[in-house]
Amino acid sequence: MKWHRAVMVWLMIIVAESVHGTMRRLFLVPLTGQRPASQLGVLIGSAIIFAITWFSIHWLRAGSKRHQLQVGILWVVLTVIFEFCLGRMLGYSAERMLADYNIAEGGLMGFGLLFMFFAPALAARARGVRGYLF
Repeated sequence: MKWHRAVMVWLMIIVAESVHGTMRRLFLVPLTGQRPASQLGVLIGSAIIFAITWFSIHWLRAGSKRHQLQVGILWVVLTVIFEFCLGRMLGYSAERMLADYNIAEGGLMGFGLLFMFFAPALAARARGVRGYLF
């Protein structure tokens, strides 16, 4: 398995998610409010992650369950680092950044990261790659 490929796919995911987040903020938040838009955003974001993963799973060459889960955890770690670094650069408080992870208050970001973790295994199964998890 070539790790630089996993990082390159993650970069595609982050770019797509950044565009998605901008579009959500511009068009959906004014219609629904911040929390519902964020919740819907997790679902749409999961679909974006799956689509990119589905198209790239063969290129990733993550043919074993172990490699698929390693790619998933790499993507989750990189995403959390990216989100919190970007949040700090934009001047967001820790409370604001953690709000999307608070399930008790409707934050679903933890579920989005969980989906990201399993996305390589799910895409591998959908594409018939050997060694898929489910």
